Amino acid sequence: MRKTAAAVALLALSLSAQKLQNWTQFGADLQRSSAPAGATGITAANVASLQRRQVNLPGEVDASAIYLHGVQVKGSAHNVILLTAIYGKTMAVDADSGSVLWVNTPPSFSQLSGTAQVTNTTPIADPDRQALYTMTPDGKVEKLAISDGHTLWSTAVTLLPRREKMDSPLNLYQGHLVAVTAGYIGDRPPYQGHVAILDAASGKLEHIWNSLCSDRAGLIEPSSCPESDSAIWGRAGAVLDPANGDIFVATGNARWDGKTYWGDALIELDPEAARMLGNYTPANTDQLNDEDLDIGSTSPALLGGDLIAQGGKDGHIYLISRQAIAGTEPHKDHELQIVSTPSGTDLFTALAVSHSGGQTWLFAADNGGTQAWRLEGGKLVSAWKNTTGGTSPVVAGGLLFVYAPAGGLHVYQPATGEQVAVLDCGPGHWNSPIVADGKIILPEGSYRRHPSTGLLDIWSVR
Repeated sequence: MRKTAAAVALLALSLSAQKLQNWTQFGADLQRSSAPAGATGITAANVASLQRRQVNLPGEVDASAIYLHGVQVKGSAHNVILLTAIYGKTMAVDADSGSVLWVNTPPSFSQLSGTAQVTNTTPIADPDRQALYTMTPDGKVEKLAISDGHTLWSTAVTLLPRREKMDSPLNLYQGHLVAVTAGYIGDRPPYQGHVAILDAASGKLEHIWNSLCSDRAGLIEPSSCPESDSAIWGRAGAVLDPANGDIFVATGNARWDGKTYWGDALIELDPEAARMLGNYTPANTDQLNDEDLDIGSTSPALLGGDLIAQGGKDGHIYLISRQAIAGTEPHKDHELQIVSTPSGTDLFTALAVSHSGGQTWLFAADNGGTQAWRLEGGKLVSAWKNTTGGTSPVVAGGLLFVYAPAGGLHVYQPATGEQVAVLDCGPGHWNSPIVADGKIILPEGSYRRHPSTGLLDIWSVR
């Protein structure tokens, strides 16, 4: 009992030191921890009594939102929610009134609306709070003005947008955007997963790393590479080391040869995506490819120091040493530990990593359960688990939030798994919540219905 109480206290430590007023990108930070520090204004005592506002959106958002406190929109200050819908409409919503402040509709919208060519991306805000970046399903990265939504630049990062999907969120490091490409359901070749680096100021495409035909730099015609697939499609996209900007991605099913074909692999690149710094694939990589068991269904999770957690569709989470996989030589079977996903099934969600009071926690949710581990002695030790599935978990303000795709936002004590509340909401797919500034923000719905409108839930302190 004393250990449990201490763990709860450690997770809550220092929350009162600052307020969490912004959520500027998927996962809240460069490393996609989904566990930012700071008090949110939402506690175990008030979460069940929050007031919900539902906002009708001019597009379905099958992803997460971002939130900026007190930015200028059309000449006045607003607390703004920013979202990108499945056919590329990006919109700004006033978080207090629920009014839609502006909508940017890409030129390709009328052509793609109602089709299977969609995006599940989340925007990212520029540090200057005057612009945001997003992706559209016609294969472009765009920079938009937060003041009114007009397009500042637009750059293609694929030569075949009908096959190479703009799926995961963007990341941003020292003025350089990191975008990744995936593939559509059915693995319809030809396509390849790419890591694209763009200048955030100008939109210039600076470098491309190709996960297949990696000896070729720049955008390639997918049919010109002998191998196909290797999508980079994890919910968190490219994960960055905040200390140096190194890029971590995981690839989907494809050939792996440890030379130029890097399917079913964890890859570390330098900040320019010009040089491989490390790589890993499980020993049974050929089997994973044959049985459609991508490790790339989940982005890497940086646990701090030397350790990385990598999940996948094979029902496993692999604990990996960065030092052990460093270099360009191929690394197979270099795991420190292998644990099961919460229900032993496919993991399609982002992992959450919380650091507090010297303790590191890892949280995961799959279709059949939610689980927490503590990092002790360099190994993951299970703290608790349940049989309630969910999308990508979020730890904020000392609480754990997990959205169940069948409907309902579950709120737990992170250290014990005790359920604090279940907030009423409808079903979804890749959607996951954000929590900041006295608000919980969650889009509902799924791209699979090809809807033209959507629904946004905003819970606020009364």
